[in-house]
Amino acid sequence: MQAFTILTAIAAPLPMANVDTDQIIPARFLKTIKRSGLGKSLFAGLRYDDEGRERPEFVLNQEPYRGAEILIAHENFGCGSSREHAPWALLDFGIRSVIAPSFADIFHGNSFKNGILPVVLPRAVCDTLMQDAKLGANARITVDLERQVVVRPSGEEIPFSVDPFRRHTLLNGLDEIGQTLQHMAEIATYETARQSAKPWMPSISV
Repeated sequence: MQAFTILTAIAAPLPMANVDTDQIIPARFLKTIKRSGLGKSLFAGLRYDDEGRERPEFVLNQEPYRGAEILIAHENFGCGSSREHAPWALLDFGIRSVIAPSFADIFHGNSFKNGILPVVLPRAVCDTLMQDAKLGANARITVDLERQVVVRPSGEEIPFSVDPFRRHTLLNGLDEIGQTLQHMAEIATYETARQSAKPWMPSISV
């Protein structure tokens, strides 16, 4: 998993609450078990019309937001089903951080597992950041996980907090497999001891 430390990037404003996982990646795209290739279908119902043409009014179809790496939304982002394809699609598009007043629990956890940093900030702060984002490419926002601050284009720093364990895993690029591999020495010692131990055999009288 790619580590997350400091990200300075274009932010796309998405002033919507209760964005569910079916909006993020519709169910018809869930046939794949690959994490790549889903970015083109991110927000498919909002990005494209029934003929597959881009809707010019949707933010990710506009410049400079086609290259956004930060998404700013309203409450309860990622609600609905537990599909892990939702963070896969965001990441494949290029989104590394989502800022919102609140997140659905399962989506929140899946984001950390896939290298996306969900940042919880009050609604009023999110609205201010959206106004910053509307200024375009010259108003980049910084998300600093090391110091746990979001930095506005003006230089103002807005603190946020992340669970210490999740912060550690994201800073070090450790998914669940990576966390296990950190204990390879202990695992090898255990396996060696287990294989060398003689199995217990009951005595048999004839």
